[in-house]
Amino acid sequence: MAGGGDELKLLGMWTSPFALRVKLALSFKGLSYEYAEEDLSNKSELLLSSNPVHKKVPVLIHNGKPICESQVIVQYIDEAFPGAGVPLLPSDPYERAVARFWAAYIDDKAAFEECSKGKPFFGGDAVGYLDVTLGALVSRVHAGEALYGMRLFDATRSPLLDAWVDRFAALDAAMAVLPDTGTLAEYAKKRQAERAAAAAANN
Repeated sequence: MAGGGDELKLLGMWTSPFALRVKLALSFKGLSYEYAEEDLSNKSELLLSSNPVHKKVPVLIHNGKPICESQVIVQYIDEAFPGAGVPLLPSDPYERAVARFWAAYIDDKAAFEECSKGKPFFGGDAVGYLDVTLGALVSRVHAGEALYGMRLFDATRSPLLDAWVDRFAALDAAMAVLPDTGTLAEYAKKRQAERAAAAAANN
């Protein structure tokens, strides 16, 4: 529970980078919550009733009220618990709008330098909204390295993002929720084999 009478429950799936985004936000804010792992091939009634439009994870349920879509949830957590942990979004409305804009274009290699203003994180000296948005992909980046032997961000092509990935992954709050790279890589291998078998059966 979040404390102060607030009840938080997260419906997610361990391989979902979108659910991981929410876990990261909750961790950086220092909020406790109940977690329910969803089987997306057999969705729970709670998931279907909490997200009747998309029927997808993540869903955060705060005191019985569901909030859907990972970026909306992260913003909600920051606004609903302003005194907890680190602020994820800047307090200035313009800087907040810029952070939301860059979250939508996080794949751009120039985004880190533009947003961090030479600081160690997108949020500046501390983790912020963009760090949580991109941080949800850190385990997948490392799993891709293990599977394919190449770094998505490397010191030659994108040195700032490469250094950021290592800095972010070393944070206690991130390590507490990031999935194990080896387990994620094994899951990806299993899914690839299932898809290959299904394709072969259809031919």
